[in-house]
Amino acid sequence: MSDRPRLTDTPLSILDLAHLRQGGTAGEAFHNARALAQRAETLGYKRFWLAEHHNIRGVACSATSVLISYIANATSTIRVGSGGIMLPNHAPLAIAEQFGTLESLFPGRIDLGLGRAPGGDSEAARALRGTMNTGEDFPALLDELRRYLAEPLPSQRVHAYPGEGTNVPIWLLGSSDFSARLAGQLGSPFAFAAHFQPGPLLPALHIYRSSFRPSQVLDRPYVMVGIPVIVADSDEQAQLLATTPIQMFLNLIRGVPGPLPPPVTSLEWTPEERHMVAAKFGAAIFGAPEQVATRLNAFLEQTQADELIVVTNTYDFQARLRSYELLANLAKQGREKSQIARTV
Repeated sequence: MSDRPRLTDTPLSILDLAHLRQGGTAGEAFHNARALAQRAETLGYKRFWLAEHHNIRGVACSATSVLISYIANATSTIRVGSGGIMLPNHAPLAIAEQFGTLESLFPGRIDLGLGRAPGGDSEAARALRGTMNTGEDFPALLDELRRYLAEPLPSQRVHAYPGEGTNVPIWLLGSSDFSARLAGQLGSPFAFAAHFQPGPLLPALHIYRSSFRPSQVLDRPYVMVGIPVIVADSDEQAQLLATTPIQMFLNLIRGVPGPLPPPVTSLEWTPEERHMVAAKFGAAIFGAPEQVATRLNAFLEQTQADELIVVTNTYDFQARLRSYELLANLAKQGREKSQIARTV
């Protein structure tokens, strides 16, 4: 990639949590995720990832592998995967078998993104794991998982059937420097969660790139960055739509998480809450197409990201579809202009 990456050159992907909206159901959220993935495929998005969460009212993406199968079965070319599976919640053998099954069903289309956070509160983590830990054993769990998905060793006693030899692509996900350093040392692709933790983004990317060692998977670093984006026909409309994810975060920090609320024309919040929201959405880009394109190009130049994975949470599903369509059109129009310029 050039020294000045542009939206026209950068693959776009989608991160989905199967959010419920107020008055909606889990079934509706799943059907919307399927419809969005199908539309994203026609628009040229590269990946559609689903993120494991637990014990969060309003988020239905808990049985992540099941949802990946549901989405992959409804599409044909877009890559589908986890953004991510929270590995300390699971036995590595179980994840190897699940993703070996997915890879066998949908060959060449499955990604396994891994995180070390619980994907929920401490009570949910304890219920899932039977005990509580802080993820210190993540490298060991990762090593075990990678062995199950690789070619078997002569001395190996436990095998993932299916899974063994599939070499499902593994991504490390992070919101700090821990996974950035580990991904670099292993020569794995790295995805940073700037959609909810933008502050450490640039230091983490520096650590990943500076610690990177070429591997059988990659000969150079590959970074994907999560970013909140809402594109609408006007800045005013985009800002109105953005009050939905802002309210969602406010409800979370107030201890009353829930489904996506409808947009509002004014927000009631304290100065402290406003500051917390500003930190949360530090990388967010909400606006009309021209403004979004300008800011995304600046973001790409700053981060040198190889790929963007976009998070768009609106109350109205049609507004969400429209946002992803407008974003895809921005990239397409830019490519067409570049092609015309090269031929003149």
